[in-house]
Amino acid sequence: MKRTFTAVVWREGKWFVAQCLEVDLASQGRTEKEAIDNLREALELYFEEPKPTIAPKVVKVEAEIRAP
Repeated sequence: MKRTFTAVVWREGKWFVAQCLEVDLASQGRTEKEAIDNLREALELYFEEPKPTIAPKVVKVEAEIRAP
């Protein structure tokens, strides 16, 4: 299935950055095309169904949170 996303592209020094507006993902490349191609690959990996090599384990994690 194909889906269309919106991205903004800008230059930071020698690199181009492509950021997806619908999903919190960004990528970079030496050219605008490379940055967009890398973002496309990142989106495909992001939406790829996980394939665990071992059975997943559910654990509880406790963290101390300081309220302001």
